[in-house]
Amino acid sequence: MTNILLITHGTVGEAMLAMMIETLGQFPLPVKCLAVKAGDEPAELLAQARVMVDEFNGGDVIVLTDLFGSTPSNIASQLIKENAGMAMIAGVNIPMLIRMLNYADESTAVMLDKAVSGGRDGILAYVPGRDD
Repeated sequence: MTNILLITHGTVGEAMLAMMIETLGQFPLPVKCLAVKAGDEPAELLAQARVMVDEFNGGDVIVLTDLFGSTPSNIASQLIKENAGMAMIAGVNIPMLIRMLNYADESTAVMLDKAVSGGRDGILAYVPGRDD
């Protein structure tokens, strides 16, 4: 079983998860969200993230963050250094989450690959008149 930990600025992760549940009716993977707000102490956030990881009932953990190099991704990086069986993806988006749900029964390695490809493939630029 793969668990998902969203560590994002503000309530970005909570909003994404709520939208997924509203649209699909459920999120078939164990998931937790950690909201990082301006002025929060990174050491306290890391402690909260550790507790969230401990609350999962075993299995691997994929940590999704919104912006590489930011406080959420720095917390995620520290977590994966401390724990085998964890991985991080920065740049979380809705297509990535949908792709993960479509492959929820696959291994963590497959889910990681599908999440990254889904997130990347879900980003398009359309300029009317230029691409027609």
